[in-house]
Amino acid sequence: MNKQEMNEIELIIGKILRVGVIISVAVMIIGLALLLIQGNGGYGSQFPTTFAAIGRGLLQFKPDAILMLGIFLLILTPVLRVVVSIYAFLKEKDYLYVYITTFVLIILAFAMIAGYWIGR
Repeated sequence: MNKQEMNEIELIIGKILRVGVIISVAVMIIGLALLLIQGNGGYGSQFPTTFAAIGRGLLQFKPDAILMLGIFLLILTPVLRVVVSIYAFLKEKDYLYVYITTFVLIILAFAMIAGYWIGR
């Protein structure tokens, strides 16, 4: 991989991080605005903690569900960066970093799944 291709991949990674943060913040601002307008989160004293509950809450425009989606998108942003990094290292044929970054991705996925099950 030449230097120009590497620079393009670095620009793509930078854009992914910026766009991910901007979208997640925009979603959270919408959720916050709805929370201020409606006066409650739509769930009483508890928050939606499952994907199904968040999905149902999104369809009903519940502020807490929208805020949870924003947080979820914010968490996924660096995960997507790791996935793009794996692709970049594959293009470079730098297999040591492919293995290391894939291992990091597996740890992230395991931590998210474990956190989901523990939080239930």
